[in-house]
Amino acid sequence: DLLRNKYHYDGVVCTDWGVTADEGAKPNVFAGKSWGMETKTVAERHYKILMAGVDQFGGNNLAAPILEAYTMGVKEHGEAFMRARFEQSAVRLLKNIFRVGLFENPYLDVENTKQTVGKPEFMTAGYQAQLKSIVLLKNNANILPIKTASTVYLPKKYTPSLKGFFGPPSKEKFEDAISPALAKKYLKTTDDPAKADYAIVFVSNPNSGSGYNSEDVAKNGNGYVPVSLQYGAYTASKARAQSIAAGDPAEPGVTNRSYQNKTITALNYQDLKTIKETRLAMKGKPVIVVFALSKPAVPAEFEKDANAIVATFGVQNQAVLDILTGAAEPSALMPFQMPANMETVETQSEDIPHDMVCYTDANGHVYDFGFGMNWKGIISDGRTAKYVNSINKPKVTVANQMVTLTCSSPGTKIYYTVNNATPAFAPENEYSKPFKVGSSTTVKAIAKRYGYNNSSLVTYTVKTNL
Repeated sequence: DLLRNKYHYDGVVCTDWGVTADEGAKPNVFAGKSWGMETKTVAERHYKILMAGVDQFGGNNLAAPILEAYTMGVKEHGEAFMRARFEQSAVRLLKNIFRVGLFENPYLDVENTKQTVGKPEFMTAGYQAQLKSIVLLKNNANILPIKTASTVYLPKKYTPSLKGFFGPPSKEKFEDAISPALAKKYLKTTDDPAKADYAIVFVSNPNSGSGYNSEDVAKNGNGYVPVSLQYGAYTASKARAQSIAAGDPAEPGVTNRSYQNKTITALNYQDLKTIKETRLAMKGKPVIVVFALSKPAVPAEFEKDANAIVATFGVQNQAVLDILTGAAEPSALMPFQMPANMETVETQSEDIPHDMVCYTDANGHVYDFGFGMNWKGIISDGRTAKYVNSINKPKVTVANQMVTLTCSSPGTKIYYTVNNATPAFAPENEYSKPFKVGSSTTVKAIAKRYGYNNSSLVTYTVKTNL
């Protein structure tokens, strides 16, 4: 109703892959995802989805369950209704084919393809997009850009052994972070840190796995382990004691998926070791960390070991080198928050944006959503004016142990807690008047303007009687 009626969307809706198929025998077996409909038949799942207004089934090429679902609909609603329902989806799907000319001419025009694929202006636009996605997080003493006459040390890049959906685990390996041929187009390279002016360390964000471990089951656990955003050992002491989700038929007897007090270390812990070993080997000479991110991470473990940090998001190494050497200037902003620690990750709310305590580096810069630097310093432009701190943080004032919360952004409500929890946007957390606290009380507050945005989280600890 929301999509079709309120927003008048009449395009194709396709399910996620495998939602109509049966689940695997265990949660770690890659198979169907019929969550909530596990006891229904495959055809019944198709019927339920069709009646919800979906047009296409991801991962299913079989006509039989769809035809059976049609028969179910005829019994419940009649032939005319179901024919109209199927024709409605058929029209949506055919329109996409008509619009790109594939109905009249489904054959590939090789010459036209040659003129499109690899078209210089398209390639240029794509490459510029890569450059504009690279975020400069740290640049101590303006060591970047690197002078092209410099000599750099490039330690090997580590890839851990990983288990995919299919086949045996991959083998761990050390390999060139960038191809020597590409590196030499920009800089002189050496395998000896003593001969280098700079070191460039390429690492990936911490990868602790999928959050499920069969070895934990073998030890009479529930199988669920922390997903950590740090490299080193992490014990989830602040995780929920009772999980939100549980009761999957594929794991009978498991009524709680909590991983509280379990410990995990990132599979690529070697990345952290490489940074620290390189720092020692360079004996005070600059170390630049190129941090490939596919999700947020806790930089606290290595930030002080790096003179410069560049965050990348699936770009070519050529683009990275263009930034490092000044052929292009960094202009991107962080698309998410970088947490100060795993405690703030565990206590943040899944449905509230900007509610983590963000990491503050040695220069006092906060790695919050929308933070980024260029050669002149912290970026402040039209983008940051529009998207960053569009709702100002609440101000916490304490006098005689009475706390007053204010926000300078008009039309906002303030929500707070004094139990170290992230304040949910619920009536019981709404601020209305000053309140009394004791010493060592932590006040957390967020300002929200409904239908627009909310502020970042403010944390204030009353350390002494005021």
